[in-house]
Amino acid sequence: MPDIVRPDGAHIHYEVSGSGEPVLLLAPGDALSRIDAWDENFYHPVRELAEHFQVIAMDQRHGGRSKAPATPFSYEQAAADQLAVLDEVGAQQAHVVAAGIGCAHAWRLVAEAPERIRSVVCQEPVGREEGTNAFADFFSLFDEAMRLPRAASFDDAETEGLAAVFAAAAQDGNFATNPAAGPFAQRLSDDTEFHKEILALRREKYITLLVRFRDGLFPAGSPYFSVPEETVSEFPVPLLVLPGKGGRQPEGMAERIAAQAPSARLVDAGFDSAEKRAQTVGTIVGFLNENTPK
Repeated sequence: MPDIVRPDGAHIHYEVSGSGEPVLLLAPGDALSRIDAWDENFYHPVRELAEHFQVIAMDQRHGGRSKAPATPFSYEQAAADQLAVLDEVGAQQAHVVAAGIGCAHAWRLVAEAPERIRSVVCQEPVGREEGTNAFADFFSLFDEAMRLPRAASFDDAETEGLAAVFAAAAQDGNFATNPAAGPFAQRLSDDTEFHKEILALRREKYITLLVRFRDGLFPAGSPYFSVPEETVSEFPVPLLVLPGKGGRQPEGMAERIAAQAPSARLVDAGFDSAEKRAQTVGTIVGFLNENTPK
């Protein structure tokens, strides 16, 4: 279970399974893309795709077993991490299989390094769709993370409420299931030394950091968040798009991507039902094989 060390000191955790054509997994997980989020998916790509390909799974910085300094989120930085992982395993080109927030990562990765990506499978893409969701649906992930240190500060003058954040992370270090602990929850849970870095910020700078992290993850200006809308219209790689079911992953977002991208195929809704599961996995494997040079 190796890590790579990035120039800013971040440790990016990745795992390799199987052999053959490289496939990079960009996991779902609300705000943080982490390997174990695949455990709740309708199929498990680490296990099932590794029967056919070299599967490279990774925890994005701040998620899972990846560690990074307390800095705002950046899709550009995330794409650089992903390319560094591909470099480390010797994958000059790779397919990408993404879900949820991982799809936003995938769009930026293709934009940054189109020559490195053979194709993208995008399951239930996250995105902003007028009439279906609002920024509040995305920002709500961070509301409790900001509320906790403010509410606790009156009873916790010494650390200005940050001790409550540390306690929340110790109880559950997963931001997706325990948003009060914030996006740095896993690091706070695993590394008590990291408490000092957060504590040095004091309450207001910590809350400002959360706002900047949130706005980096869900910026205004594009329904796709990570790239301008016109970028998808110019995508140079084939896409297989599996639609979401609403909320932060509206079905219309998948339809929009499939309509805009030059070479995209949209899978029918219900692809994840028990009756269609095997067929859908076969479609994904077939799509990846179709776009692998013989």
